[in-house]
Amino acid sequence: MRRSTRAAAGKAVTGPGLARRVLRRPAGAVSVGWLMLLTLATLGASLIAPHGPLDQDLSHVLGGPSADHLLGTDNLGRDLLSRLLFGGRSTLLAVGEALAVYLLIGVTLGLASGFLGGWVDWLVTRTADLFFALPGIIIVLVVLSVFPGNLHAAMVTFGVLGSPGMIRILRSQTLGIREELYVAAATVAGLTRAQILRRHILPRMTSMVIVQGALFAAIVVIIQAGLGFLGLGAQPPHPSWGGLVADASQAIDRAPWMLVPAGVPLVLTVMALAQMGDAIRDAAIERWSVSKMAGPAAAPPAPAETEPSSTKETAEPDPGALLSVRNLSIEIGGIPVVQGVSFDVSAGETLGVVGESGCGKSVTSLGILGLVPGGGRITGGQVLFDGVDLAGSPAALARVRGAGIAYVSQEPMVALDPTFAVGRQLAEAVRRHQRCDRRAAQERVTELLRMVNIPDPAAVARRYPHQLSGGLAQRVAIALALAGDPKLLIADEPTTALDVTVQAEILALLRTLQAETGMAVLIVTHDWGVVADLCHRSVVMYAGQIVEQAEVEQMFTRPFHPYTAGLLAANPHLAGEGEPLPTIPGTVPAPRDWPLGCRFAARCALATAACTNEPVALTEPAPDRLTRCIHSQQLLVEGTRP
Repeated sequence: MRRSTRAAAGKAVTGPGLARRVLRRPAGAVSVGWLMLLTLATLGASLIAPHGPLDQDLSHVLGGPSADHLLGTDNLGRDLLSRLLFGGRSTLLAVGEALAVYLLIGVTLGLASGFLGGWVDWLVTRTADLFFALPGIIIVLVVLSVFPGNLHAAMVTFGVLGSPGMIRILRSQTLGIREELYVAAATVAGLTRAQILRRHILPRMTSMVIVQGALFAAIVVIIQAGLGFLGLGAQPPHPSWGGLVADASQAIDRAPWMLVPAGVPLVLTVMALAQMGDAIRDAAIERWSVSKMAGPAAAPPAPAETEPSSTKETAEPDPGALLSVRNLSIEIGGIPVVQGVSFDVSAGETLGVVGESGCGKSVTSLGILGLVPGGGRITGGQVLFDGVDLAGSPAALARVRGAGIAYVSQEPMVALDPTFAVGRQLAEAVRRHQRCDRRAAQERVTELLRMVNIPDPAAVARRYPHQLSGGLAQRVAIALALAGDPKLLIADEPTTALDVTVQAEILALLRTLQAETGMAVLIVTHDWGVVADLCHRSVVMYAGQIVEQAEVEQMFTRPFHPYTAGLLAANPHLAGEGEPLPTIPGTVPAPRDWPLGCRFAARCALATAACTNEPVALTEPAPDRLTRCIHSQQLLVEGTRP
């Protein structure tokens, strides 16, 4: 029963596909609707056109719209609607031919160049550079001079000349993706290069390929119409959109109306293709840039199957808190990685989130900003910031990021673009949030660099990220986070990659900045020294859950969960000289291996059968103390440790 319930829940929370996300956007729905209508109308022109494209009505030459001719007639009395519909066939055919060649060459060579490297990469990139240097439209005209009126040859040529753009884009993306660990794992598992490209790399680029294809199709429509206007496309009297525009231009002084049926469909088609590309791009990044809440049908598993109902886990958000997280649940790839996390951060407070790697600390912090990695998403709960639920509002997240909530990662180079000087990146953030001119932005950049205790800020502003030391880069990353004057700073292990001396400087800097600005800090760490130095309260996470929450001093002196006690005992700062450092046996279970009962039971010396029979609730054994352990009182006995 439990298995079926979980399977149903996993199925329910699956997000909509790319097509549904595109159609959910007004611009996407309108553009797709127009393109579908145009395609059906042109393909079915022989059925719906009121007249033949070559039928003449000399009694209604250059006539306006009428019951018999809905869009009027041209200089030979031919029905404009009929010629528009039949002429659209050549446009669709041209787009199809050029797009097929563009995608076939661009996708194949782009993936091969980026993934295989070596001489393949050299040959492909040099050839692409050569084609970039060629004037495309002139080459197309040369082809038409060799093959007069052969629009097929012209479109194939244009597809070949346009493919280097796709090659460059896919090559650059593939170069980064091929370094991912999962690609290495697939290689070790015995997958062929073709299988890795098809299964692991190409799916990551599907939306990008579609976007680039849509934009290229818009260019093809313009080129095809231009050739028709010059008389190099479909030859008279056969209809084409470019030919209709040419006819309208010759009769503009006598029948200006002809420009409307000739030009409006052309403009609308180009705009629809461009808008569809934008909609696909936005829909594609939606799942990783803005994690979305599941609807009522996609609720997480029933409490009886995952966690028991508890007043401490279902309490109402604190209206006085700056940030109030309630029952936050996150999954990645359909697998829960964070479940039922709740905590508050008050204005000016520092909250530490502690736990081993794999406990869900970083995922929780990124979930607050709607940046769950790996295509993950929020499946339940609330993230209230200044009373606004960020989990269900992409617009609110866009307003809050950088201005209300800022983020500093443990790898400062990730936050800095290596192709721009530090000052330019800071100025860009300042102008984005403060809407000031360049001079004011530069002054603010200097001020920010001084705030983070960087000597000679003008010189540092001119440097590139690779010219900075680790500590200096972290200070710049903190300055970048402060550019929007945030109320809350999320620092994800900001001192991990730094030496001890620089760590102390960064911690002192954070303490000083908090005192000067009054901002709250949510710091993710595995270092109890950081917690003791900076934090007012601490949250301990294990296997995607909060297992203890208390004020720092109380947690250090009287831990109420065996996992907290084990972490404190294993703190290197407390180790005596010559004494072995206590450790917690085992490792954090993977999300797919979480047990039904206490998730720490397999590593805990206090575990009994009662710990594994059912989920353990988060309780309050003492005022302002929360713990997820039924043996918490035993930890008060001297010498009792997991």
